[in-house]
Amino acid sequence: MATEIVINVMTEETRVALLENKAVSEVYIDRKKQRDLVGNIYIGKVAKTLPGMQAAFIDIGLDRAAFLHASDIFQSNEDETVLESDEDALTDCDELDDDVEAEETKEINSRPRRANSVPIEEVLHQGQEIMVQISKGPLGTKGPRVTSYVSLPGRHLVLMPGVDHIGISRRIEGEEERARLKDIISRLRESGMGYIVRTVSEGIKEDDLISDMEFLRLLWKDILRRKTRATAPCLLHTDLDLSFRIVRDLFSEKVNRLLVDSKEEYTAIKGFARRYLPNLESRVQLYEKNDMIFDYFGVEVEISKALGRKVWLKSGGSVIIDHAEALTVIDVNTGSFVGKKDIEETIFKTNMEAAKEIACQLRFRNIGGIIVIDFIDMEREKHREKVYQTLVAALSSDRARMRVLPISGLGVVEMSRERVREGLLRTMCEPCVSCEGKGVLKSRTTICYEIFREVRRLGLTPHEKCVVIGAHDSVAEMLSDEEHQGIEALERDLEKEILIKADSSLHWEQYDIVVI
Repeated sequence: MATEIVINVMTEETRVALLENKAVSEVYIDRKKQRDLVGNIYIGKVAKTLPGMQAAFIDIGLDRAAFLHASDIFQSNEDETVLESDEDALTDCDELDDDVEAEETKEINSRPRRANSVPIEEVLHQGQEIMVQISKGPLGTKGPRVTSYVSLPGRHLVLMPGVDHIGISRRIEGEEERARLKDIISRLRESGMGYIVRTVSEGIKEDDLISDMEFLRLLWKDILRRKTRATAPCLLHTDLDLSFRIVRDLFSEKVNRLLVDSKEEYTAIKGFARRYLPNLESRVQLYEKNDMIFDYFGVEVEISKALGRKVWLKSGGSVIIDHAEALTVIDVNTGSFVGKKDIEETIFKTNMEAAKEIACQLRFRNIGGIIVIDFIDMEREKHREKVYQTLVAALSSDRARMRVLPISGLGVVEMSRERVREGLLRTMCEPCVSCEGKGVLKSRTTICYEIFREVRRLGLTPHEKCVVIGAHDSVAEMLSDEEHQGIEALERDLEKEILIKADSSLHWEQYDIVVI
């Protein structure tokens, strides 16, 4: 599979697109005003403990307090508060990190957790200082989620201070290679220092692992040194910029080339590759065409499409994607596709095509949380199973952790997808100022009848002669035209003159009533 990384650098933002077989599969956006905070390490101060939720809010100096759950805390042998290294912790240090084998994760999870045996109010108290790392950035109205365990990702390894464990990426499948890597790390690591060996380490020389290990050790010591001088709330460490995170985490032998449209960024990435990825340096290229790089590769068009609700299928069917606070609902429709045989075959083909497209859209739009997919009802069990297996296979290339349940009797698939960063829609859009995020507006007829009721509520006195109604242009037009009989009836009932005034400055649903 031909894979390319395209980087667009501007003063205001950096955007990265991952292309697989010339199709856009993933997009990352980092804006100076909305920097990605995942991986940042802070000295925070406990603002509040919530015994009923077994959680605490930590002030780390951001607009919103960070959330720390009790299951993320345990007491190490050194009596220093650190995060339990559960499955999420192993990967949430960086949204691009690789998973480790489940059985290896359980080995760490077996460690005793003080947060489970002692109430959180006895572990943390208001005003206490604690070192935490952001594992999930702010999502919607929620603040970031933090852990008191620190994970430091390098090119080949992820350092886990305080965890006496070695994990190997599950994508390294050869038993001999896994054993070799584990033996190297076992011989070289210090006691109390855990490591995850990342996928890119497959076949790597021991010297390269030593170099990465030494770099991470020095970085950790530097963070601890800053911690002794810091006063909460304070930022101790920030992760690399987006371009370098992408190079560190995605740029591998599987990538045919990396294109960047900034000379400065090209020079910096070239230098980074020369030091850490000398065999890939030649694949870093400067984009010098006149067309904008995202326009040239068709990324801009795909981003525009991804902001809409409807995705058209090649057959003529469609997929509708609707978002709620913590739930995404996806509906499959046949649309203009009528098929060539019977209706069951038409539905089956539409669902098969939709299953592949939905997997692409989930990854591209970075949709996380609970997802419900409403496929068109299929009568044949073999068709339902085939669609389900097609969906699972299409999702296999997605790095995010997922859980997918079989198609139910109602033709619905329930699944969950890991969400570490904001989805594309939330990153690039904000709630509509007209509908205030509802997605709908009251009809003009509804607003007109609300106005009638409001006028009747006024309790007008005999000396008041006129009522002036100010409304949006379209509503005022309806009051004067289609609803003129209602206005005339009000005038007769109230024995007042009613004047309609169009005001384009008013919101569609707003109106003013003035009595003269």
